[in-house]
Amino acid sequence: MDPELAKAMSQVFLTLRKGGFESYIAGGAVRNAILGLPVKEVDIATSAHPEDIEQLFEKTIPVGRQFGVMVVIENEAQFELTTFREETDYSDGRHPDKISFSDARNDVMRRDFTINGLFFDPISDHLLDFCEGAHDLKRGLIRTIGDPQQRFEEDSLRVLRAIRFASQFAFQIDDKTWQSLCEEAIGLNRISQERIKDELLKILTSKGAHRALRLMLETGILEIILPEVARMYGVEQPPQFHPEGDVFTHTCLLFELSTCPSPTLALGMLLHDVGKPPTFTIKDRIRFDRHAEVGAELSSAICKRLRISKKDTESVIELVKQHLRFINVMEMRDSTLKRFLRQPNFQEHLELHRLDCLASHGDLSAYEFCAEKLHDFGPEDVRPDPLINGHDLIDLGLTPGPQFSDILTRVEDLHLENTLSSKEDAMAWVQDYLLRKKI
Repeated sequence: MDPELAKAMSQVFLTLRKGGFESYIAGGAVRNAILGLPVKEVDIATSAHPEDIEQLFEKTIPVGRQFGVMVVIENEAQFELTTFREETDYSDGRHPDKISFSDARNDVMRRDFTINGLFFDPISDHLLDFCEGAHDLKRGLIRTIGDPQQRFEEDSLRVLRAIRFASQFAFQIDDKTWQSLCEEAIGLNRISQERIKDELLKILTSKGAHRALRLMLETGILEIILPEVARMYGVEQPPQFHPEGDVFTHTCLLFELSTCPSPTLALGMLLHDVGKPPTFTIKDRIRFDRHAEVGAELSSAICKRLRISKKDTESVIELVKQHLRFINVMEMRDSTLKRFLRQPNFQEHLELHRLDCLASHGDLSAYEFCAEKLHDFGPEDVRPDPLINGHDLIDLGLTPGPQFSDILTRVEDLHLENTLSSKEDAMAWVQDYLLRKKI
């Protein structure tokens, strides 16, 4: 734990203790500490009620006062403090219809999985374990607290959380939990797309995403939330280019070879071949004509459905649409290549291509070519200052219109190819070009 975070946390616990309130580090922070993983944030369960917390601490935010949830700010660090509570009835599949403040044991019993039900008192150095969570951590087991069907009915998103924890920690899922998970996966249909998106991105950007994809396929979750990806399973590919197997296996391999990608890169990896199932044909060999373009259209619809931001959606669409362009980089004219290399987010395009190659034929020559060109070219080579602009064309007596864009693009092409290097050269070329057009 960061020393500053630890110092601020100690002060919060001392304040609660001086106020006479029972309090513990709760959930993920305890789990991660036992597993030897980084602890980046600390949630605290306490007997203190919201009004007590407001009196004890100078800076508080009532983020969920009706549920006993307050944020305390101590030395610029934020801590979520939740009053011990019990919950009953979840008519919307997410929020309890009724809560009542309770004690530490009952608070644990409302939580999702045993590995997240551990409490730790940092002052007395004492671990509270009402549900054998520590034992399950040692066994590497994901198990619900109490009846699994009830836990999943309370919040259907827990089926995705079970997959995330199992894949991230390389744990097994308890048999009864697994059975209920498969039966209750259909409940994801009543969960908002925003919540599904948030959990899905946590899965895809974490270690073990390849395991998660296979678990989601096996449980039927993938068919529910991403049917377009589920359809990749069993779609054969030409073995000379894809010895690894079908499209789904190839996609999983990308994640197995990657290290915690960004959300946009992760979605690009997931969807780069989503156009293959609908474009599958057998001619001289298995082919997927226009699968990049079809995949870009499908990706647009998927991102819209998942409520991905407009900016990120555009990035994902470009990753999918352009992932095959690397095939031709060595034959590109300098102007085309430089425009390709300078496009926004190019490092993610390059990384997607690298993973795509490693997960199939293994030929990295195009990747290495682009990496070398990026090293050789300076910023002024790929994006030089324009030699001329529209005002210069007006000075030649031209009227603004579509031809302006065409002429300026041609001049930039010649500049990028080092054929033109000065404004004088560019103006002379334009005059000659206009003369030739008249002829």
